[in-house]
Amino acid sequence: MAAHAETSSHSTPHATGISGELRVVVVTPEQTVLDATSDFVALPLFDGELGVAPGHAPMIGRLGYGELRIGHGEGQRYYIDGGFVQVVDNVVSVLTNRAIAAPKLDETKIGETISYLLTTPAAGDDELNRRDRALAQSRAQLRVAQHAK
Repeated sequence: MAAHAETSSHSTPHATGISGELRVVVVTPEQTVLDATSDFVALPLFDGELGVAPGHAPMIGRLGYGELRIGHGEGQRYYIDGGFVQVVDNVVSVLTNRAIAAPKLDETKIGETISYLLTTPAAGDDELNRRDRALAQSRAQLRVAQHAK
């Protein structure tokens, strides 16, 4: 029996189910941005926010644009650009197009981008949809940057 448990597909060297901590892995198409442990994670789902603590039920969810918070209080913060999250065996796996650490977000540049997008006319539904998506992303980045202060 013990040998079977060690070779189970749910047993990983980094799984933290026994210690009461979460393993948090954030992956973009280019790289693994983060692989850390924490006691809490808050994620921006497309229809609200999700908090995950150790022992959370297994789930898969669709991410929206917003803030990924790791830990309580002054923990790590990232801007997440949509994607998917999987929670299983105290491992939170985030697959996203972009993950930017909050301190790397430039409020001035983001504000300029928002101003530009609001003053640029959009011709046709496709351009309007692209502009609206870019506005939603920029506004979410600005919120993350402001919360990180």
